[in-house]
Order: sequence, then C-alpha cells, then structure tokens
Amino acid sequence: MKKYLLLLLLGGLSPALIAQKKAKKSAPPPAPTVVKKPLTHDVYDFWKDIPERVISHNGQWFGYALNPQEGDGKVVFHNLATNQADSVARGEGLKLSTDSEFAVFKIKPQLELTKAARRAKKKKDELPKDSLGIYALAYKKLVKFPTVQSFKLPEKSSDWVAFLGESPKVKPDTTKKAPSKRPKRESDENGYRLVVRQLKSGTEKIFPFVTEYEVAKNGKRLAFASTGADSTKTGVYIFEPATNQLTLIHAGVPKHKFKKLSFDENGDQLAFVADLDTNAKVQVRLPKLFYWKSGDVTATRLADETTQPAAQGWLISSEYTPKFSKDGAKLFFGTNPKPIVQDTTLLNEEIVNVEVWHWQDAKLQTQQKVSLERDRKKSYLAMVNLSDKKLVQLGSELIPEAELINEGNSDFIIGHSDIRYSNQHWDWNPKEDAYLISTRDGSKTLLKEKIQGNARVSPEGKYLYWFSNPDTAWFAHDIAANKTIQLTTNKAVKFADEEDDHPDFPNPYGLAGWTKGDQSILINDRFDIWQIDPQNPNTPKKLTNGRGDKRVYRYVRLDAEERNVDLSKPLLLSTVNETTKQSGFAQLSPTLQVTKLYEGDFSVGNLVLKAKNADRYLFTKQTFKEYPDWYATDGSFKSITRVTNANPQQSNYLWGSVEIVNWRAGDGTPLQGLLYKPENFDSTKKYPMMTYFYEKNADNVHTHYAPRPIRSYINFSYFVSNGYLVFVPDIVYKTGYPGQSAYNCIVPGVLSMIDKGFVDKDKIGISGHSWGGYQTAYLVTQTNLFKAAEAGAPVANMTSAYGGIRWDSGLSRQAQYERTQTRIGGTLWEKPMQYLENSPLFHAPKIQTPVLMMHNDDDGAVPWYQGIEFYMALKRLDKPVWMLNYNGEKHGLTKRQNMKDFAVRLYQYFDHYLKGAPAPSWMAEGLPLVEKGINQHLAPAKASGGSQLGGGSEK
Repeated sequence: MKKYLLLLLLGGLSPALIAQKKAKKSAPPPAPTVVKKPLTHDVYDFWKDIPERVISHNGQWFGYALNPQEGDGKVVFHNLATNQADSVARGEGLKLSTDSEFAVFKIKPQLELTKAARRAKKKKDELPKDSLGIYALAYKKLVKFPTVQSFKLPEKSSDWVAFLGESPKVKPDTTKKAPSKRPKRESDENGYRLVVRQLKSGTEKIFPFVTEYEVAKNGKRLAFASTGADSTKTGVYIFEPATNQLTLIHAGVPKHKFKKLSFDENGDQLAFVADLDTNAKVQVRLPKLFYWKSGDVTATRLADETTQPAAQGWLISSEYTPKFSKDGAKLFFGTNPKPIVQDTTLLNEEIVNVEVWHWQDAKLQTQQKVSLERDRKKSYLAMVNLSDKKLVQLGSELIPEAELINEGNSDFIIGHSDIRYSNQHWDWNPKEDAYLISTRDGSKTLLKEKIQGNARVSPEGKYLYWFSNPDTAWFAHDIAANKTIQLTTNKAVKFADEEDDHPDFPNPYGLAGWTKGDQSILINDRFDIWQIDPQNPNTPKKLTNGRGDKRVYRYVRLDAEERNVDLSKPLLLSTVNETTKQSGFAQLSPTLQVTKLYEGDFSVGNLVLKAKNADRYLFTKQTFKEYPDWYATDGSFKSITRVTNANPQQSNYLWGSVEIVNWRAGDGTPLQGLLYKPENFDSTKKYPMMTYFYEKNADNVHTHYAPRPIRSYINFSYFVSNGYLVFVPDIVYKTGYPGQSAYNCIVPGVLSMIDKGFVDKDKIGISGHSWGGYQTAYLVTQTNLFKAAEAGAPVANMTSAYGGIRWDSGLSRQAQYERTQTRIGGTLWEKPMQYLENSPLFHAPKIQTPVLMMHNDDDGAVPWYQGIEFYMALKRLDKPVWMLNYNGEKHGLTKRQNMKDFAVRLYQYFDHYLKGAPAPSWMAEGLPLVEKGINQHLAPAKASGGSQLGGGSEK
C-alpha cells in the first residue's frame, strides 16, 4: 500500500490506471472464437423443425414436438410460468387435457430399430410398435404403455383417455395341457385391446377384441364395437367411465361389422353403420343405419336397403360417418346407388378393358381415373328427423354436394351442383347452381344459377355468399327473401387483386367472417377490413385505415370453434407493411381504434395460439437468419419471451444476409427483388451468383430457409453459406408474352447486380422449377449471360403441351395456357404465333449455355415428355445437357433419398461451372443403366477440367 501511495505522490500511477489493472487482473479469460464453417449436405438430418404445438387451457404449458429432419425427435413440455422445460423422446401426436394437468401422446420406436427390423425382412406384426405416453405435467411423471395403435382424448373433458392396441405378450405355461380350441388372436379382423384409463387415479377398464371406438366430446360416454371374447359378446357397447357402467346396445355375431360410430354434441345419442351379412364373399354389401339414445335398452334400426329414402336400388353408405345436427334433432347420413361389380366367373382373357372418350363426357376420362376410388365411395346426403323417424333424401346425382345450414339446425340445407357446366374442361373455375333443399320433405328450390365463384352459406344461414369472378364483386343471396344483393362494386374500393397480371378475372383478397346473427360481413381489400350490411350495402364501414401507409390488416382467428366475429370485443389483427416489409400485430377496439402492439423487421406466422382460459399468446416470428421459433406474450404484446430454440447449432455455420434491391425492367417498369449475400460479405471481391425466380418473391424477404434436401428449387441458405450471391428478381407479365416478360425483368435485374461491382459476370447461374423451369429454358435461348442453367420440369413446347393433361388432377391443360399462369390469352388456333414464339424448343439452336434438367416420369403437373422434347433437341444439336429422372417421382421430389441425391448433383453442377470444381463422374461420363441404384457416380471424374464440358459466355 505504501508503495502505491508513493507512486501516486510522485505522479507515476494514476487512479484510473490502478482501476484498469485491478479489472484486468479479475476479468475472466476471453471466450474462444467460434470459427464458422459453410453448410454441407451432412447437416440436413439433424436440423430440426417444430411440426406440432399446443397451449394448455390455463396458459401455463406449451407443448411441442421438436424433430430432426431424419432421426428421433421428442415432445417438449415448457412451463411458461417458470421458463423450465422437460421432454420425452420420440413423442408425437401431442394432446393436453382440458384441466392442463396431463399430456397424452404416442411414442415412436427408435428409427434405427425399425430400419434394422426391415433390413432383417421382419413381418409387419414383428416390426417395433408405437407406445403411448401419459405425462403428468406438474410432477414430471411419465407412464408408458406398449404396442398402442391409437388413442382418443375427449375434447372437453379431463378425466380419462381411451387407447387401442395389442395385449401384453404372455409366455405360454408349458406345464399345462394345451387347450383343445385355439384362443382368438388379436388382428385387424378380430380387433384389439381397448383400455379406458382414468388419468388421475390410474384405474383402468379393459375391453378385448375392439375394432372401432369413439368418445363423446364431453367425456360422458365411450362407444365401441367388439368381435367378442370371454365375457364380452359381439356387438356395439356404450361405456360410461364416471359410473363404470357397460351396456350392450346391439348384439351380433363374430362376422358382423360395425363402423362409423358417431356421438351427438352431448354424448346422449349414438349412430353407427352395421354390415350384418356373414358371407364375406358377397360383393354387394347391404349396410344398415342404427341409432341409440340415452335411456334406450338397445339400438334401433333407422334405415337399410329396403327403407332408405333414395331411389329404389340405392343403399345406405358405409363410407359416410353419420352426423347429428348441433341441437341433436336430426341425423344426417349417406346413401349411394348399388355398385356395379365385376362378373367373377370371367377369366382374365375374357375381360375387355376399354375407355370410351365421348365428346359430351361430363368429366374427362382422365378426371374419372383420378377420382375413381372417391367416386366408388361417393355418398349423397340423407337425413332422419329423430322426433318422428321420418327419412328424407336430400342430395342426388344431379345435386351431389350438400352444405348444412347453422350446423344442421335449420329446416333447410344448401345443395351445390356443377353438373350442367362440368363438360367445360377448358375452364378451371366452372359455374355452379345453388339449391335450397328442405329437410322436411327434400323439396328443392333453385336459389341461384351460374354462380362463378365458391358459394358458401353464412354461419346462421341467412345468406348464401360468394365472390363472382366475372363481376369482380362480392354477392349475397338473402335466402328468406330469395333476393340477390351485390355487396361490392370494385370501383371506389377494389376487393380483388389490384396487381393481378393474368388474362383472367382477378381473385378476391378474402374475408374475415360474419358478425353475430349474420348482421354484416367483414371483407378484405388490399389493405383494410370493411364491414358491409347486406341489407344496406351502399354504406360500407371501413374498420381499419391501412391504405395510407400501405399497411395490410388481417383478422387473426384465435378460437377454432368461433362462428362469428364479435366486434364488441377487441380483435387481434396481423399487420404487414408493403413498403418496409415489417410485420407484427395490432388491436382493433370496439370503437374502431387501431393500436399497434408489436412490429418489426421480421415475419410473424399466420398461426397464433391463445390459452382458452388465460391471457397468454404464442406466436412465431422469423427472418432469413432466424428460424421461426415460438414466442410468448400477453394481450398487450409489450413483453415478448422467446420459448423455443430449435436450432442452436446454426451459430456454428456461415449464414448470410438478405436485402431488397431495386431496378427497372427493360420497358422501364420499376421492380424489386431480393439479394442474398454471404456472411462477411466484401464488396471489393467478385462473387459467383445464382439467379432464381418464380413470379414475385420480394415480400418473402424475412422468410427463413433451413438447410434441407431440395424438393425442386435451390436452397438459398446453402448457396449463400458456400460463398454464392443469390439474386431473386420479381417478374411482371404482359398477356401473350410470358417468355419475353421474363427476359424483360430478369436480364436487366442481373445486369444491375453486375453493375454493383461485386458480381463475377462470367460466373452467373440460373435455376427454376416448373413455371420457373420454363422461363429458365426460354431465357437461355435468348441470352448467353448465364454460365450454366438448371430447368426443373420445364414446358419446352407449348403447342404439344396445350392439348395435354395434368395427370394428377386429370384436367385439361388448356386453361393454364389461355388464362392462368402461362398468360397467352387465347387458344392455340387463335394465337398460334404466341405459342411458337414462347416455346424454348423452337429456339434451341441458339442455346450456348449448359442445361441440367430434373423431370420425373410420374410428373402429374408437367408431362415429362416436355423434358424429353427439350433433352432430345439439345442432344441432337450436341449441346451439353443432362436430364435427371427419378423413377416414380412426381412434379417435385418426395422421397428423402432422392431429394438428398438431387441436392448433391445440383450443387456439384453449379460448383463445376461457377467455381471451377472438378466435374463429377455422372456429368463427365453419365450413369449406365446397369449401374442405376448401385453406383451413383457422384465422385469426381478421373480427368475433368474446369471447362471441358462447355459453358456459356456473355452475349
């Protein structure tokens, strides 16, 4: 101390320096620097998602599934009060009891155990089975039950859970003499063990050989069908867990089948369908409709093949689940014509398989093929008035679709029919007729014909309403007055897409719903929400005021059971600023005051969870850098707490950033796009750049792209992490010139990026899929700006594609070319030159850019012969071209192994042309068919130069 005082007196050591020395002496060592690395294909499997989430009614618990892309995940129980969490491995299908005390979920077997069993060629019943988990949230106690197939938790009760599965395996007693009769074995045919377990006490009631079961919403009762064993006879049972009372309401024999068990809202009535024919070989089954109500000793037969209310020869449908009206006064069920069955006496060589394509077919044969199984199971609505048991047929083959009014409580339903217009195959938005159908006698009144829009009925049944595309206006039809009312005009206020550039009628912005009593409808324009009274539509009321600052307001529905929007209470709104791209939430008060709650440079998700009995909200937000994790708050949104952290490992990897860029198209139109930059971007360096597009993407500036195998389009995060720029330009279109429109927007955009000085103009790639694949194929016929191109599932020849079929839907492709995405604006015979000029195939000799395609042989959107036409043209012209065909895959890849493979090949392809990486063997030498599935040829070729495969140069 004396030494320090002497130094101070002599002016040799200042007090500040002493403080610095003390701080330096006590400071902890610096944290080690994290050296970030680029993303690789090895990271995909362990990158996680949150596919399931639920909040407890009391707002204390947030349950969610946290799953890697491939591997064993878990369910997590996060206590929002203490910010502590616990988890159970491999959980899924999570549900919480209404008292917020228990979580119930399945537990999947370990993935590696399942794979090992499959490799060992184990039979289906020998594979590892799911278990059931019941977790006491407050006590962190887990109870597991093996070999469970399904479980059901009453929606509005917390007392018990029912689950179906296999009985525990019991080793046979070898000391006893084998029984003379083999015991019944659990199977899909015989049924399985049903357990009803009280959640708090753990007491159980077990029923053997159950094939079907259903629980009442309020938990009052459970119904099940059993094939019978021991003390349980074959039949349908009602069980009341509160009193432990079991009642056989319909006795049968083992070969009887019971299905489609359905309770009413209060659990006091039950309906089911029974097949009582014991001959399993009979092709035409004769289902019966049964009904039971509280107080009845047995169920009664309401309808069968002889009493059903439809035409003679019709049957009760075994595919329609009976449905009670909300008030329980009516029971709706299905009927169908007797099916046409195959003559089983014919030999295969005697059966003629022919399709007759008739020029007046209501549905194309291809559409019929797609809907074949659905058509075989098609049923038509009928009902029974439960007070007098009167049967009424409502639907018919001419009016095949039915919509209940006021949850079935009304004396009418709405019938929908497009039969009169269904042969207009070139129109993807056909007309329909709407009918009012009486539930008293089935009489039908035409309400409105030739509706070109999606007609629906208001919640309480006062109005039929729809958006009419040809009129670009909303309409309502007063059902009682039989009067049609035009709600909007699209003049002073536009309620349809203001920026739509298709040669077709624009689509609406949607609506928020109806107010109580169907007094008014809430309709969205581009920015705001409007309240319109159908009885006085000329005085609409604007509830928000977003157009001035280009802020979009949309109503957030918090209650899944909500039927009306209650304007007497504050409403939660989502917000998006079209200019800044900021998003968040606002509140609309009953006095129509809009208060901003939370907003920033991120994107909030469409789903907001609210606790039923507490002021607790959960929502997601994301940016390009941040995964859409979940955040908790209260109704004020003043204090935001992050709840999940799905991918902490991301901090170990190079990521990047994104910004909005602006330029002008070739015709002077101002445009926006996105530019993704690598982490630690240096504007003095030259970077290779990928160009990707699909119409407009600038609004996705805050979208997060997790690294994952690619289904069809490039992964921005992967490219940026590996040192690429990624440019995503917006495109606007002119009718008749889709290809030229793409050129008009994309090429000037790329040139504007080059002008910034950090893009290597000789290392620019282009990639697109489907519509983007077409535009990629077209662009390389018009410019040599790109060093390499990837065109996924491209349309190469519009003249041959125009008359084709979209095989997944069976629809004709004509509408797509005339009025929707392709935007030609006329038929092939009306505008032949536009079809020729916009088809890449006819300009193939001009191509100097290497082209990679991915076009699969089961593509149901763009027929793969389009890819073949383009491939064969380039092959004949001796242009560098590769086509990847993943056998059996459709428009986009679905099998994970194929997605991984495509990701590797696509990145190898662009790394070769844009980074000078060695060409892999499959590019340099191909993949012989005899080695398909054996040798993928992904390794570098033995002698591959950086440019030996050819490449584009700037034009």
